[in-house]
Amino acid sequence: MSALPKLLCLVGPTGSGKTAAALYLASVLEHAGQPVTVINADSRQVYRDFPIITAQPSEEEKAVCPHLLYGWLESTQKISAGQWAELAENAIRETLAQGRLPMLVGGTGFYLRALLDGITDIPDPDPEVSRRLTEECRTLGAPALHERLKGIDPAYAARIHPNDSQRNVRALEVWESTGRTFTWWHEQTPPPAPYEVLRLGIGLPLAELTPYLETRIRIMLDMGALAEAKNALHICPDVDAPAWTGIGCAETAAFLLGSLSFAEALERWTHNTRAYAKRQWTWFKADKRILWHRPGEHKDIERKVLDFLG
Repeated sequence: MSALPKLLCLVGPTGSGKTAAALYLASVLEHAGQPVTVINADSRQVYRDFPIITAQPSEEEKAVCPHLLYGWLESTQKISAGQWAELAENAIRETLAQGRLPMLVGGTGFYLRALLDGITDIPDPDPEVSRRLTEECRTLGAPALHERLKGIDPAYAARIHPNDSQRNVRALEVWESTGRTFTWWHEQTPPPAPYEVLRLGIGLPLAELTPYLETRIRIMLDMGALAEAKNALHICPDVDAPAWTGIGCAETAAFLLGSLSFAEALERWTHNTRAYAKRQWTWFKADKRILWHRPGEHKDIERKVLDFLG
C-alpha cells in the first residue's frame, strides 16, 4: 500500500508570524527540490476587499510561491467551514498533482478541523424560521422550546439544558429548515482526510503577544487600512454583509460612518484582536498533535519539516 500524501499545516493565533514562517519554509524547500504551494486556512483572508485589514500576503510575498484561496470572495458572500474544506481539498489535489507540497496556513481552527478531522456541514437555516423561533424563545421561554425538542430529537434534548436558549433554538431551526434532526446531522461526520499531516504551531501567551498585535494594527493603518475600508464601503455599503463582520473591518466602518471616534475605533479594534487571539490560542493549545514554536524559530521548524519529509 502506498504511503499517504504529505501535508504541512501551520497554525496559531493572529499576529504570531505564520506568514513569515510559511515563506521561509517555502524558500528552503524550493532550494531542497520540494516546491511548496500555500493554501489559505483563514476565514477572513478569503475576502477580496480587505487584503490589508485581514493581513493577506502581499503581492511580493505571494511571488515566493503559489498562494491559493486568498482574496477571492465578494464581501456579500458567506462561506461555511464545509464549503471551505471542499475548496481546500480541491486545491490540495491540484497541488499534489503538480508535484508540489501543500502547506495550509491560517488561524481558523474550525476550518482546519472540517478538512483534516471531518465535521458535519449543516446547511444554513431559513432566516424566517430562525427569526420566528428566536421570538418564540423570547416570549415562551427556552424550557418550552426544549419540551418541543424532546418530542423531535430526544437524544440531543437530553444533552442540553432546558434553559439553553441558543442550543434549543438552533436544534429546532435545523429540524424545521432541513427536515433532519441535530442528532442525524452529527451522525453524518465524514472520515478524516487521507493525508499524513505535520501540524506546526506558532504562538505566544497573550501577555507576550499583545505588543505584536498593537504594532500590527498600527502597520495596517500606515499601509492604508482606512482607505481600504472606505473603498470597500463604496463596493459594499451594507455593513451587515459577511466580510464586514471581521475584526478591523467592523471597527473601521464604525469610524468612517461616524458612530465611533478614531480613538474609540482603535481601542475596540485592539481589544477585539486580543480577545480573538486568546480564543485561537485556547483552541489550538487543546490539540496535542501541534508542535509549538515561538515566532522566529524558523530553523527549528525547518528541521521538523525536513525530518517529516524524510
